[in-house]
Amino acid sequence: MKFAIAALGASLIAVSAHAGGYTAPVVETAPAAVEPVIVESASDWTGFYAGAQWGKGNADLDFDGDEVSSDDFDAYGIHGGYMHDMGKFVVGGELDYNQIDINDQDEKGDLTRLRARAGYDMGRFLPYVTAGAAHLSQDLNSGVDFSETAFTYGIGADFKVTEKVTVGAEYTRQDFNDLDNIDGLDLDTDMVQVRAAYRF
Repeated sequence: MKFAIAALGASLIAVSAHAGGYTAPVVETAPAAVEPVIVESASDWTGFYAGAQWGKGNADLDFDGDEVSSDDFDAYGIHGGYMHDMGKFVVGGELDYNQIDINDQDEKGDLTRLRARAGYDMGRFLPYVTAGAAHLSQDLNSGVDFSETAFTYGIGADFKVTEKVTVGAEYTRQDFNDLDNIDGLDLDTDMVQVRAAYRF
């Protein structure tokens, strides 16, 4: 009897020891696949650029409120400048030269402008406003030669075809007051031009 009780006690101790020492098998899970994150590089407009422009314009000559003439002309030339990208806003300056060729007349003029530019960075697209000074010199068939400086302003937009090449369009206006020192004789010109430039 004592032997049976001792055997039963030993069995219970062995079962308890075996139950307490049980360790569940570890199942390793495969690591989740990490999707690559594609980050599009931000477009930077900082740097020098140079290019050419061509377009059409019209000129209205007024004397004391009476319109004297209105002529269509071609305007084409070159430009160069520098821009600094501050994140969302882009500022800079530009110098351009335009040959003014009045249609159906053997008259040409030279228009040189120095302007500031301020735009909003939309990646590859840059809308902007511009303002500055314009100098026009022209020899007319009537024998009148003039050289005048005026205020110029306008709006435009550039688009990056590549990081080095841009194309764009621009509207500008120039207001010349008291032309040739004649009070009340004003010349207003409007131009719409397409542009292409290379960024350095």
